[in-house]
Amino acid sequence: MTYWKQFETQVSGWPNIATHPHRFGGREFRLGSAEVGHVHTGGIVDIPFPRAIHDELLTQGLAENHRWVPNSGWVTFQMRSQEDLHHALWLMRISYLRYALKSAPDAHQLLERESRELHLSPQLRSLLGQFVPREQVAS
Repeated sequence: MTYWKQFETQVSGWPNIATHPHRFGGREFRLGSAEVGHVHTGGIVDIPFPRAIHDELLTQGLAENHRWVPNSGWVTFQMRSQEDLHHALWLMRISYLRYALKSAPDAHQLLERESRELHLSPQLRSLLGQFVPREQVAS
C-alpha cells in the first residue's frame, strides 16, 4: 500500500472526519465544514494552519511553505518513507486538533492528552491553547 493510501486510511478513521475527492487529485479531509488538509496521489500533504502555527512549524523545520500559495497559512510535506508518513500524520493531527478543540466537551483535557501523545513543543501547545473555548480555559 502506498504512503498516501496509508495516510488516507489512518486520517479517515479519526472521529468525525469525512473524506472527499480533492479538486486537484487525491483526498480531502474535513471535520464538519472545515478542511483539515488533503493528500495528493504522489504523497504530497497540504495542510492549512493559522499564521502563528504555520510560522512555528516552519521555524522548527517541521514543514515547508505551500508551493502554490506560499504567503498563506498552508504548509506542504512530502511523504517518501515510513518516517515521513508518521510525520505527515503528526502534522495533520495538529490541524485536526485545532478544529476538534472548538467543539470538544472538555477541550482543555483534550489539549492536554493530545499534547502529551503528540509530544508538542511548549510553543505549539500554547498556540493550540488559543482554540480552547474561553469558558473552558482552566484557571
